[in-house]
Amino acid sequence: MGCCTNSTTYVVTRYPFVIVDCVSAAVEVGIFTRKLLSFFTLMNGSEKEEQPLLSRSAGRVKSKYVLIIHGGAGTMSGKKSTDAQLKAYHDALCVALKAGHEVLKSEGEAMDAAVAAVVALEDNILFNAGKGAVFNTAGKNELEASIMLSKPPASHPYIPSSRRGFGLSLLTHIRNPSRLAQKLYLTLSAAPHVFLSGNNAENIAESLGMILVDPSYFFSEARWKEHRRGLGLPDMPYPPGSHGSGGEIEEILFPESLGSLDMYPTGTVGAVALDVRGCICAVTSTGGRTNKLVGRIGDTPVMSAGYWAEEWEIKSGWLKKAWNTVTGKENPSKMAVGISGTGDGDYFIRQATASTIARRVQLLDIEGNIATPLNCEGMYRGLIREDGVAKTAIFEDEALE
Repeated sequence: MGCCTNSTTYVVTRYPFVIVDCVSAAVEVGIFTRKLLSFFTLMNGSEKEEQPLLSRSAGRVKSKYVLIIHGGAGTMSGKKSTDAQLKAYHDALCVALKAGHEVLKSEGEAMDAAVAAVVALEDNILFNAGKGAVFNTAGKNELEASIMLSKPPASHPYIPSSRRGFGLSLLTHIRNPSRLAQKLYLTLSAAPHVFLSGNNAENIAESLGMILVDPSYFFSEARWKEHRRGLGLPDMPYPPGSHGSGGEIEEILFPESLGSLDMYPTGTVGAVALDVRGCICAVTSTGGRTNKLVGRIGDTPVMSAGYWAEEWEIKSGWLKKAWNTVTGKENPSKMAVGISGTGDGDYFIRQATASTIARRVQLLDIEGNIATPLNCEGMYRGLIREDGVAKTAIFEDEALE
């Protein structure tokens, strides 16, 4: 892909994860734009193998469940950050990983695991999703979320394979947009479409038993200052209903004396999960871009732009099957992929980035090896496998394994 300079590959048995995390210059209407992209991709199966990046093994593999998350990318600085800040983010990522792992280890659905992980991030004021989301130019929070599965969940056999996923935008009263995306995906009678936004989406949510929250719930003092200073305005006044503070955790992590909000992630949060049945689910949630125009819709709720998941059949010739048998490799009949993205949403939409990456991902390893090269300074990320050990990283010189 032209916009991508480096790729990071998470490989789990025959289900590799690929993170494309790159910074590139692009020309749009004569203007040079710096783009920061982060993608999590989970693949199931085997495909044409060319120029492998990782070592291979001849051993036959077993199906495993796995979960990977991202909490947004940005130009956070290790030199400027404090131990308290770093610990808070690592702890938050671990909480999200554990929440999803609890579902997977009991042979639960990938859908439930991915949503559980994203909900944990939405509930944490440190991330740009749910509580702590960024403000638009009018000083309001407009939230977005999406969900997509490689195949219908086993627990809901009535879901047609054509259903695929669901996207939401312009939400102002939904505490956990990812939960609503899941609920509407599963409720065809209430939402036969694949995308809803605004008041009607929230009215349907209420009719389905979800409790709406006051917009003041999403307030974060650090995000408010980021919004006001970005517009060249003084920090005061605070929006109606807020109390001028995002809570004790914000005061500890971002005291006024630091004079910097660099550690705050600027991007979207997301999770990609694989369950024991081979279903892959991608869930994504965001507050969007700081000081976006009112009513702006980003890539997160746009299928093929900011998220994607699918499954397809593999047709291998007898020669390849025989070779795989001799070398101890599997002969899977299907492949699947799931992608959750964070970055420049307008660019993602123009390029249909998620589905484009899905078309170009190839199997690189069957042993569960991991490589995590980055070409930006930092990205909040985490991985958890069957052993239940949560592994997290922030900066480019940190490895998950």
